[in-house]
Amino acid sequence: MVATNDLKNGMVIEYDGKLMQILEFMHVLQNKVAYVRVKMKDLRTGSVTETALKGSDSAFKRCYIERKEMQYIYNTGEALAFMDMETYEQIEIAEKRLAWEKKFILEGANVSITFYEGEILGVSLPDKVTLKIKETPPAVKGSDRKKAILETDLEITVPAFLEVGTSVVVSTIDGTYVSRA
Repeated sequence: MVATNDLKNGMVIEYDGKLMQILEFMHVLQNKVAYVRVKMKDLRTGSVTETALKGSDSAFKRCYIERKEMQYIYNTGEALAFMDMETYEQIEIAEKRLAWEKKFILEGANVSITFYEGEILGVSLPDKVTLKIKETPPAVKGSDRKKAILETDLEITVPAFLEVGTSVVVSTIDGTYVSRA
């Protein structure tokens, strides 16, 4: 059990029956009343919640998340299939649960799958990935940016001088161009 005053960024707790990861916390003293302002992410739904917790609130159950390195092997059309490279065990995660993540994963890529007590929570992506430009129109004179479609069908805006086949680094946080690879 974890007391309110012992919460830390990145810690996962059970809060109102939900599996919540602490994104930010701040100890606040206002009008001689102390409380902790907490921003949390629901690991099952992805929704973010902000709340204030009194120091006297009950303790929370600390939850330990397991991460397993697995290889993305194929898309079934309804789910993405991953394989544990040590045991060759395969799991499938519904494509709709990975709508954002699938824009950054190529077949054969190793990813980190998160589990809690055997329940699959999702895929953890690195902050940046390298992908190739699959389609892009010719540069327009006077414009310094243009649209590009990457090999995962993600559409981004890139500098006008980049051409088809060029590898680019993309942020998985917001899906924007970072640099040339």
